[in-house]
Amino acid sequence: MFDNTYFPRAKKFWYMGKFYKWNHPNIHVMSHALHYGTSVFEGIRAYNTSKGPAVFRLPEHVDRFFHSASTLSMEVPYSKEEIVDAIKSAIRKNKLECAYIRPLLFYSFGNLGLVPKFSPVELTIGAWDWGAYLGEKTEKGAHVYITPWKRVHHSQLKMTAKLGGVYVQSAICGIEARSMGYDEAVFLNLEGNIAEGPGENIFMVKGGLLITNDKKESVLEGITRESVLEIAKDLGIETRIGPMKKEDFLQADEIFFSGTAVEIAPIIRVADGSNPQEEKKEYAIGSGSAGDITKKLAKTFNDAVRGKIKEYEKWLSYVQD
Repeated sequence: MFDNTYFPRAKKFWYMGKFYKWNHPNIHVMSHALHYGTSVFEGIRAYNTSKGPAVFRLPEHVDRFFHSASTLSMEVPYSKEEIVDAIKSAIRKNKLECAYIRPLLFYSFGNLGLVPKFSPVELTIGAWDWGAYLGEKTEKGAHVYITPWKRVHHSQLKMTAKLGGVYVQSAICGIEARSMGYDEAVFLNLEGNIAEGPGENIFMVKGGLLITNDKKESVLEGITRESVLEIAKDLGIETRIGPMKKEDFLQADEIFFSGTAVEIAPIIRVADGSNPQEEKKEYAIGSGSAGDITKKLAKTFNDAVRGKIKEYEKWLSYVQD
């Protein structure tokens, strides 16, 4: 019933304490989350190391998962330890060396009033072999589109949570950008500053200074973002956290996305479509290719997640205990 073409090597998924074959249907079409986006999720990666597969910053992801659930007043039906074990089991059950992991908590079948008073919270976990989100553009560099739609503001929703319904805006603008020939979208916030991508944080480099923003700019402060900041500090790269003006962004020496799915991906061209009353303008970023600081951070990150740098092994949870 379900083709797994876009879920390579996915054989089974975990659902409420049991494993099911990937093509097994078991969620009712009247489930609350399907209609209203009342779900929370995490995107997590596991990488192959000399000690077998290791999950990157698993405790931090699970902590945020519970934080997101609290935002939707969800009673999580499993403990953090049980979810950690289930994630590791999903990797083992599918015999994966590298994996993208998707835990999802959702209000399931019960009632369809806006308030899910009679809809229980259920948990499912999938794992499959998924390469870099932007494919070859992860190395070559992405061409992005600044959308006229402003990012959901931190005064409207708790942007520290990964709420399924919020990502409808991400899907709309990601589809729009690709339909116009771009690789990804970029949001401004209500203040007109650079916010984030549909599912990525943004860094820029100007005069050797690495700059990113924080939750006050209506972004989800990603776990990969936090890791990049720590790596930059260790490499002696000066960093600054604060607003990123659109004008500074368009004149940056380097820009890159960071995130679990995208990892670290350079942005080399930007189309500014933020004002629908004006014609889009194109900008080349820096030399028009990945910059030195971006490449240095990406290499260090890629080595760290694969267990090649001892000081970052603290970030790894090995699947084979």
